[in-house]
Amino acid sequence: MDDQYLECEKYYVFLMLICVAGFYGGYTLSVKGGIFANAQTANICLLGIAIGTHNFSKIYTIIASFTAYFLGTIFSEQSAWKLKHLNIIRWDTFLILLELILVTALGASASFLPDFIYPIVINFICAMQFNTFRQAEGVGMATTFVTNHVRQTGSWLVRYLRKRHQKKYLYRALHHFGMIIAFCVGAALSSGLGLHFGGHALLFADLPLAYLLFIFLRADLITERNIADKTPHGH
Repeated sequence: MDDQYLECEKYYVFLMLICVAGFYGGYTLSVKGGIFANAQTANICLLGIAIGTHNFSKIYTIIASFTAYFLGTIFSEQSAWKLKHLNIIRWDTFLILLELILVTALGASASFLPDFIYPIVINFICAMQFNTFRQAEGVGMATTFVTNHVRQTGSWLVRYLRKRHQKKYLYRALHHFGMIIAFCVGAALSSGLGLHFGGHALLFADLPLAYLLFIFLRADLITERNIADKTPHGH
């Protein structure tokens, strides 16, 4: 039942977040930096290529991005623990606010800020988002990359084909597939908008983030105020 989950655990929230993550990925790859800022497997591969081809400037940028991702995980873990004791708003809400501020600053500064700054900051953001949003209505889901969603879609689809009376298997497969589509839509939007607006295209990510911030604040201050101490599933 939906009412057993916090607003920050709802599936639509995860859909919006992974769409934003796809937007980030498309943006950093096609518009700024040429580095995939959502996860580190591709970046480690790029690091190996840069080392092999003696592209030292690329090596420094990738290491900086990797470090930012590492620090983002640490920062989110520690900040969530501290913010919980203040009992004002949830860390999830504060993260969306911080993400909105950083993305706005990057998008507004696109005409003069060096390209290498973008994957570093967005790596930091994605690390915090990945570490914070872990389960959508009880189902483990990543909001920054799709590798596991591809695996889960195939796995649950096969289970459904074996036992067609188990509609929950199809439900799971479609949920993970929806995350893949949302990520792709985000990447398509950012690359398309980048053709027309250049680096300022990042500002369009503010729209879903602002909506999520409004929803989360309403939950923290009004609808879920009486369960402010409840911990999201997966933590």
